[in-house]
Amino acid sequence: MNPFIDKNNFFLIAGPCALESEENVMYLAENIRKIADKLGITYCFKVSWDKANRTTAEKYRGLGLEESMRILGKAKKEIGVSIATDIHEAWQAERVAEVADIIQIPAFLCRQTDLIKAAAETGRVINVKKAQFLSPEEMGNVVSKFEYYGNRNIMLCERGSAFGYHDLIVDMTGLVRMKRFGYPIVFDATHSVQISGGGENHGNSGRREFVSCLARAAMATGAVDGMFMEVHNDPDHAKCDGSCMLRLDMLEDLLKELIEIRKICYGVA
Repeated sequence: MNPFIDKNNFFLIAGPCALESEENVMYLAENIRKIADKLGITYCFKVSWDKANRTTAEKYRGLGLEESMRILGKAKKEIGVSIATDIHEAWQAERVAEVADIIQIPAFLCRQTDLIKAAAETGRVINVKKAQFLSPEEMGNVVSKFEYYGNRNIMLCERGSAFGYHDLIVDMTGLVRMKRFGYPIVFDATHSVQISGGGENHGNSGRREFVSCLARAAMATGAVDGMFMEVHNDPDHAKCDGSCMLRLDMLEDLLKELIEIRKICYGVA
């Protein structure tokens, strides 16, 4: 049973792109939780402990596994949030599962059988990103692998499809089509505005101004169970994907809009 599913509302997975510091984690986890609590939204704090797929080797990746798990464990205990974070290699699954409530499979890795097997065997809820190169229907093969390894507590996450060399396009029908597999659907509103390799020195950039409109459009499909958003109090100075992240001071108003859209589309009183 997925503890994040709420028939009366969508759930929220949100937090910064990269784990920058203990102070940043504690600040964002507490403030996002307050907003979610105020609006009656089930919330899970998200941060990537290792940015293993940075464009260049010199870019910031994180603080290491043990220090990151210590910080996330502290946030979980002291602030009372659930934790979502990624794994990139099979050996990481067991250690991360000691802290994480949701293990996330990055889009580029969603077909890696050993990674899927290791994640499935933790018994944790799995948020698996649809690769930019896969159709919604091809995610059925990913679903089958998780089922084969005994974990049906999965969620399928849309984050846009590759279109040309740098751009991503979100096909909103894909949310409806993936819903047919019978698992909860999550929409990643921030990675969907990423321009992969299209930034300065061939790094990533993004169009933060489109996050809200994509989130609203996704909710209006009637297929979305959860929203994934990377949120930062100062995204212009973030260590990773700042141009894609939603500013913390914009989060509450957007969530209120999504609640109203959901009421219309889902017939919720």
